[in-house]
Amino acid sequence: MTNCERELIQFAGSIQPHGFLLALQAPQWRIVQASGTAATLLDRPLDWLLLKDLAALDAELAAQVRLLAAGSPLQVPQPLRCRIGGAAFEGALHCAGEGLLVLELEPVNPPAPLPPRVEVDGGRLLDQLGPVVQRISEASTIGTLTDGVVRSLRDIVGYDRVMVYRFDPDGHGKIIAEARDPRLDSLLGHHYPATDIPQRARELYLRNRVRVLVDVHYEPAPLVPRLLPGAAAGAEGELDMSLCYLRSMSPLHLQYLKNMGVTATLVISLVRDGRLWGLIACHHYAPRNLGYALRAACELLGEAISTRIAAIENYARAQVAIQVRRLEQRLIEATSTEGDWRLALFRNPRTLLQPLEATGAALFHDGEVLTCGEVPSTPELRALCDWIGEQTTDAPFATSAIGKANPALASLTPTASGVLAVKLSATRPDYLMWLRKEQLQSYTWAGDPTKPVIDNDPLKLSPRRSFAAWSEIVRGTAAPWTPGELALAGAFGDALIDIIVQVHAVRLLIAEHQMNHVRAMVADSKEPVVVCAAEGGAFYANPAFGALAGRSDDAFRSVEQLVACFDDPTAARQLLGHVQAEQRSWRGETRLRRPDGTVLPVSLRAEPVPSRDGTLLGFIFIFGDLSDVQRALEARRQLEASLSRVGSGMHRGESGDLIGAIIANAGLAAMDIADGGSAPTVAPMLHEVEAATARATALYAQIRAFGSPPR
Repeated sequence: MTNCERELIQFAGSIQPHGFLLALQAPQWRIVQASGTAATLLDRPLDWLLLKDLAALDAELAAQVRLLAAGSPLQVPQPLRCRIGGAAFEGALHCAGEGLLVLELEPVNPPAPLPPRVEVDGGRLLDQLGPVVQRISEASTIGTLTDGVVRSLRDIVGYDRVMVYRFDPDGHGKIIAEARDPRLDSLLGHHYPATDIPQRARELYLRNRVRVLVDVHYEPAPLVPRLLPGAAAGAEGELDMSLCYLRSMSPLHLQYLKNMGVTATLVISLVRDGRLWGLIACHHYAPRNLGYALRAACELLGEAISTRIAAIENYARAQVAIQVRRLEQRLIEATSTEGDWRLALFRNPRTLLQPLEATGAALFHDGEVLTCGEVPSTPELRALCDWIGEQTTDAPFATSAIGKANPALASLTPTASGVLAVKLSATRPDYLMWLRKEQLQSYTWAGDPTKPVIDNDPLKLSPRRSFAAWSEIVRGTAAPWTPGELALAGAFGDALIDIIVQVHAVRLLIAEHQMNHVRAMVADSKEPVVVCAAEGGAFYANPAFGALAGRSDDAFRSVEQLVACFDDPTAARQLLGHVQAEQRSWRGETRLRRPDGTVLPVSLRAEPVPSRDGTLLGFIFIFGDLSDVQRALEARRQLEASLSRVGSGMHRGESGDLIGAIIANAGLAAMDIADGGSAPTVAPMLHEVEAATARATALYAQIRAFGSPPR
């Protein structure tokens, strides 16, 4: 498989023969490279085309190219239509290097023996897309979304089989939805090994969101000359065809499809957080080519589906927040009544195990081990904790096969094959772990994924020939941890860290003999905390607060120095007086002013600490940086304004259903993302929704422009 990974598919050196390619060199846009099909489709010999200015071929086309080149950097292919010698063509133009443009065109009415193009009237296509996008925006689960998508897309593009193919964390793929001709066997639920789609191909799927293979049996049309002249060349002088939609496909991939019996394909990328989440794969068992309007419609649907996937997966995090708040409340109450939150955490094992579908749990804190459910022995747990501590990561640690991750711990497999651990201290080996016992799993692979491939030529890979269902029973593993469960574990850990900080902050005021130890716990916390005694005799600000306020933590020695950090010291002083007089907690938002003059929005929780006799010992102030929250609000306002501009820009008589559905899909996604996301991730995700909506709107315009026959 390393041969497949090494294959430089972006330097294919040829194209599919249903169109032609011209490489144009600035400033005259001279034709420095052409595909072999250019001679046939343009009825001009290659010797005549090469080194000619584009205007010699067609002055109107040259004018279009100059206009597009002057208007944008062409980092993304821009569509165009033209007539050359009375024949209508459509295609795209993009930049492939300094002063080098790539023009790809295909005939609207292909001559024999090229397969005819599948075209749909623009008005009818827009009418079809509107309800589909509406249904996408209403889907509440990945299952309902993908099931509806495959049926709707098959109605639009007419391929024999349409599938949604989702990647797991290891890169393997699984078909999670399918719509097919009833004469075909189902592939639903089949797994495909990660090696079926090499990393280079995955990277190109991110750049080219829609890829069409017209006929797997095509004869590639070579680029002439093979190497580009001058500095515009790519690897070893070849044209970088990463963005070419006509680019010839890998011979290995073509053989793979032939072995499957597939003749034509359409692949739509599904992108989540800048990564390839999955693919919509369409298979046909006869040659099939799509007109540009249909390809643009497919890309539009891909954007809408990706947006909805982000919203659905992110909304689940809102449910995480609810469970975490319940846990935090229960532990805080236990701390105040019993003095130990750890007992409350394990009093009802179901509330700790069920949210993550764990069969056991263990807490490592202050050198002690507390457990519930089915767990290994204490020495085995300590060995597991020591090994996880060596992984040196603050992110939740997760594995579904502990014996594979560390063979020395294979004896834990019966009760702890799956391990999910969150770190509770930056300096101590304190962890909360959830465990899952071994669970035999059955996988249905499309052919034996472990079968060796043999070929006499060591530089050639022969893809597997059998795709018959091949079942495998996997031992030594537990059910894998989902992204939602990882997020929930991280949130539980953050809540416990917050509670631990509060407990130690109270002890800082109550137990003078424990001052050094507790001060270290507060100082190590990522939570900005300030502790002060009621009479001002003791005052402490941890380093996290110093960093938040833009000062060293030893710059704070008194309440007055703390008050001076606020943007409105008078209001801050009144707030402290109110908390002291009422002896009630206060939560709200305020602003700090840093020494450089910048104003930082923060959340503030002021907690009075009473003694046993009811007198006030002091206060705990816990701050939180709201910069990310404000950026998220600004991003949401920007998105809403963008959606409003799109809606108000509609002209009477246009297909309002589709644009309305696109806007509604983006609006619902924005609500789910804003409600469910953590503050640092919300603004980038909202910007991603805005960009996706802009691309979908541009594709809508292209569909309108290209959906009707050329004049």
